[in-house]
Amino acid sequence: MGDSKVTTVKLIVGNDKFEILVKPDFALEYKLGKRNDLSSILISDEIYSDANKGSRVSADKLNKHFKTTNSNEIIKQILSKGELNLTTDQRRKMVEEKRKQIIQYINKNFIDPKSKLPHPIQRIENALEDVRVTIDPFKKPEDQVKSVVDSLRKILPLASETLQLTITIPKSYSSNSYSFIKSSGYLNSEEWLSDGSLKVRIEINAGMKGTFLDRIGSLTKGSAQVKE
Repeated sequence: MGDSKVTTVKLIVGNDKFEILVKPDFALEYKLGKRNDLSSILISDEIYSDANKGSRVSADKLNKHFKTTNSNEIIKQILSKGELNLTTDQRRKMVEEKRKQIIQYINKNFIDPKSKLPHPIQRIENALEDVRVTIDPFKKPEDQVKSVVDSLRKILPLASETLQLTITIPKSYSSNSYSFIKSSGYLNSEEWLSDGSLKVRIEINAGMKGTFLDRIGSLTKGSAQVKE
């Protein structure tokens, strides 16, 4: 599996592992929504429990987990939900791109509380080197900003305009939305109401408002109530 022309996509369901062999660059394009032609991505249409050993998965096991034995349908599910084993070069490029986007976001939305001016890009870059934050190549920049800023604040004073929002989410979407809300800002309070809905008061960066409301809207199919 050392060949950079071949890599795996792995999906774990319960205690079972499913792997397919793919072409790294084409598979990455598929994951990023830039390609949808399966035949150009796959090395073969075999589904393995361990691709290194060449161990194939039984039809019974496929049927149990995927409710079908149609290999194309199963492969689509593995590709969309599974973890693509990026080549070193792919990971480096993606992390670098994501890092630039995060630095630009911080430069636009945060200021030095002493000077009331944005920190220069180079200063943010240097601080990021010092704190050694892990950048996730697949996560949206805005979903990583909070954890990056939390780490940067140890060595770099950062202030932002903040907004207080009160959000009520119906029961059927509350568990789906909770982890996103928690990762987006500082929860001042949370309350589970008698009808099962969730009411939270959260402080978020004002610059994130548009993105935050869009995500809440899509996670709750527009049913969340938001008050400033």
